[in-house]
Amino acid sequence: MKDKAIHAAIEAATWAPSVHNTQPWTFGVFGDEISLRADVERKLPVSDPSARELIISCGAALYTLRMAVRAAGYEPVVRILPDLDRPSLLATVRLGDSVTPDETVTMLAGEIKRRRTHRGGFTNLPVPDRVIERLVQQAAAEKVRLAQIRSPEGVDVLVALTQAAQSVQRRDRTFDLEVIRWSRPPGSSRRDGVPADAYPRKAVCRFPQRDYAHGHDWGANTDQSMATSTGIVTIMTTPGDSREEWIATGQALQRVLLHASAYGVSAAFHTQALEMHQLREFLRHELCSGDYPQMIMRLGVVFDDSRGVRRSLTEVLD
Repeated sequence: MKDKAIHAAIEAATWAPSVHNTQPWTFGVFGDEISLRADVERKLPVSDPSARELIISCGAALYTLRMAVRAAGYEPVVRILPDLDRPSLLATVRLGDSVTPDETVTMLAGEIKRRRTHRGGFTNLPVPDRVIERLVQQAAAEKVRLAQIRSPEGVDVLVALTQAAQSVQRRDRTFDLEVIRWSRPPGSSRRDGVPADAYPRKAVCRFPQRDYAHGHDWGANTDQSMATSTGIVTIMTTPGDSREEWIATGQALQRVLLHASAYGVSAAFHTQALEMHQLREFLRHELCSGDYPQMIMRLGVVFDDSRGVRRSLTEVLD
């Protein structure tokens, strides 16, 4: 029974969100314990030299492991960074005592494969305040702050910084090539990276999107006339900027995303400005009260259903 639960948990963890859908993780199994390791070969050396985004992605996979293990009827016993001599070993999850999953756990486990990253505008359908409050509480449970940017001026600042970062990165050939590496053309059989139908052909949102098409006529040919809203703009922050806090950010992110998905709310990510030290520091001091911004995220309602691609278990199991 435990073997089945372990493999189901790892398969679920592969559906966690990751930067450019790089899926920068590998898993090992020893008895009733799962190890989560960072796959440094999938690191983005230009935009993510510190591996901050890679570790956040792995943190999202860790939360998914926790949820899937509990849904399978076992208490997950987690150790973060258990061996300092092995820096790529980010966490272990052991199957502990038997537990009965409650309705919330069952619900969230059902959202793991349904959740999708959105890369466009949202409809004008409102996200209730009580839902946002609930998401804030979920992030806080992982010791991460999720703050809504309520002032139009604050949103304007984030739009401008994202646009500035995007423009600089587009002019830097090394940045551009890194995005191209993880872009997938129509009909690609690759099970990682961003598929050509995972973003709109013509974006109408104020926040600039990554140019995964890099000059090609790629993108989903869906009607965007009803999806022009920016949605609710949020920032995830942590008091410090350690590897532990990056892992916590990833866990909080996936926890928020699964709850949001259960409410019919999707998320779009914007990390361009966070990939440039000067802009990230500006945000930290001017908009985040000295805390470290880890994720800029828009929340809203959409009706399109893009496909998801993930590597097989044989590719991620050591």
